Amino acid sequence: MANNRYGRYQYETSPRKLEPEYEPIKRSYPKKKTTTVRKKESKKQAKRSLKAQVKVVVYIALIFASLLVISYRNSQINEKFNSNAALKTKLASIEKENEQLKVNLENSLNLSNIEKTAKEKLGMQKLDSTQKVYVSLDKKDYVEPASEEVVIEEDTNWFQKLLNTLLGK
Repeated sequence: MANNRYGRYQYETSPRKLEPEYEPIKRSYPKKKTTTVRKKESKKQAKRSLKAQVKVVVYIALIFASLLVISYRNSQINEKFNSNAALKTKLASIEKENEQLKVNLENSLNLSNIEKTAKEKLGMQKLDSTQKVYVSLDKKDYVEPASEEVVIEEDTNWFQKLLNTLLGK
């Protein structure tokens, strides 16, 4: 047999045989365990997988519950927004009606409208000369003169007041 860069091979008619340049690591597998030990381990693995599945279900339930709470809160906000908008439109219509009533009130306080209403609804008429009565009053003055004297003080500063008190004015 000869060695070359491709590995070992023979010069005969049989095909060359390649061998790796390293030694493969041989693994030793553990011996087969007894069935009771396997059953215990499989039960432990089943419990672990069950716990993992329960964790996943709990996390999904928590996420679902939080999304449900967020959705409910958004619906409550939407309801309040809609009721607020409805109240604003109601307020606008009431303010408009109030303005119309103010205009009607101002129109009804017009002297010509009052006269018209008095003539049409109450049957009133304007006075003619026969309905007028003149009253004569005495020419006597009915105002009594004031019995007390009214003293008007001039605005003076504190220095002038001091001088007035010292001089006796």
